[in-house]
Amino acid sequence: MPEGDTVYRAARLLDEALAGRTVTRTDFRVPALAEVDLAGEPVHSVASRGKHLLMRIGGVVVHSHLKMEGEWRLLRAGQPWRRPAWQARAIIDVPDASAVGFDLGTLELFGAAEEAERLAYLGPDLLGPDWDAEEAVRRLASSPETPIGVALAEQRNLAGLGNVYVNEVCFLRGILPARPVAEVELAPLVALASRVIRANRDRAVRTTTGDTHRGRQLWVYGRGGEACRRCGTLIEHGRLGRNAVEQRESWWCPNCQRPRAAGPPEIS
Repeated sequence: MPEGDTVYRAARLLDEALAGRTVTRTDFRVPALAEVDLAGEPVHSVASRGKHLLMRIGGVVVHSHLKMEGEWRLLRAGQPWRRPAWQARAIIDVPDASAVGFDLGTLELFGAAEEAERLAYLGPDLLGPDWDAEEAVRRLASSPETPIGVALAEQRNLAGLGNVYVNEVCFLRGILPARPVAEVELAPLVALASRVIRANRDRAVRTTTGDTHRGRQLWVYGRGGEACRRCGTLIEHGRLGRNAVEQRESWWCPNCQRPRAAGPPEIS
């Protein structure tokens, strides 16, 4: 599932291949951008902010969000896509390379001068050079009745965490995702979230357990009905959200994550 670390790696790969080069062709396959042509424009940089990917080309920013299924692939000239052409939403060519965005949840262009204002609503970026843990704690604390599993996923509080990290970080701190923010020690939780996502930003296989073998990478996410890797209790599964419409999948160990656990579980 694309989260902040996935977008960070994609942006870094694209930046290494595209930055400093001139666009030879663009093909935006969404109605609003069908007539846009950036051929001849220089690629200044490609960067991420939370889950958002920003290609700065000429005087504009190509802004995309992967949502659940999106992906950017960097291909050599003539290399097969290995995904159906109808899934492509954006194609940006430079000499000898092509960046293809598949199933992008969001794709838009705006002027470079608008970037800061467009993304001003986002909280501190966990993987950004300006990461501010104190500000993230302040924003989380501003909604004391919100379940912590909901608050952590809210990009206005801190940018980059998705459902995988939310569930895993709650487990590692021994906190039920449904516990209200007011009952959570926020500073250690935010510090842990930063350490975990930063530990994964440079590797293709995400892990919170320290084990990168298939099926062993995560503590609770997606493991409903399976035994907790720490205590053997069956992992439980439910849905959590601010209302009946905004619901996220949630997993937890009822033994390691008690309503008012004294602290994080022992992690061997």
